[in-house]
Amino acid sequence: MIRLRRSATAAALTLAAVSATVLGLAGSASAHVTINPKEGTQGGYGRFAFRVPNESDTASTVKVEVNLPENAPVGSVSTMPVPGWTVAVEKRKVDPPVEVHGSQLTEAVSKLTFTAAPNGGVKPGEFQEFPVSMGPLPQVDTMVFKVLQTYSDGNVSRWIEEPTPGAEEPENPAPVLALAAGGASASPGASAPAVAADDDDDDADSGAATAFGVAGLVAGLAGLVLGGLAFARTRREPTAKS
Repeated sequence: MIRLRRSATAAALTLAAVSATVLGLAGSASAHVTINPKEGTQGGYGRFAFRVPNESDTASTVKVEVNLPENAPVGSVSTMPVPGWTVAVEKRKVDPPVEVHGSQLTEAVSKLTFTAAPNGGVKPGEFQEFPVSMGPLPQVDTMVFKVLQTYSDGNVSRWIEEPTPGAEEPENPAPVLALAAGGASASPGASAPAVAADDDDDDADSGAATAFGVAGLVAGLAGLVLGGLAFARTRREPTAKS
């Protein structure tokens, strides 16, 4: 009986440890700042959102600085109002100029700074999205957006490390937008809604798959533990005499 109880305790502890590890890995995979969707088309327009999760247990995210890549200027960048936040837009001179609908632009947006209202921000356990519309997207394979995330306690998370092909993801990765070769430039109104809808579907499918996968693993481990306990109990129960 004592051995049976020890087996049950060990099995339960193992199940709890495995479950915590699996759930922890699922959570950490999306803990950094990302851009969604992660793909666009060269020469086209798109609606994208910088997704900022709060990793602190005690402080709120009160400022988010998004730096646009200097080697890939975008002619038109517009932001969507986010309740409780203001945005400041910084520009820089570009040479050669950026062509947008036949016009030559000598300036391009270099930085977007989102600032929370007093006593506001992204609280622990929450995330916030900051939507932007950009285009025409440059003729490059990738755009790397370096982001600084400032907390109410003064700490700053620097999401600025560029990924290396074939290597592991860096500790503080910068959001990366992959751009595929495309044809003629699309108008802002034509492409933006379609891109946003694809992003919502992909995120929903990905989230559902992760949740079901974790639940299935935990359920399977629980079944093994219960099956082992039942087998052990039958070996120790005396056989009824006829």
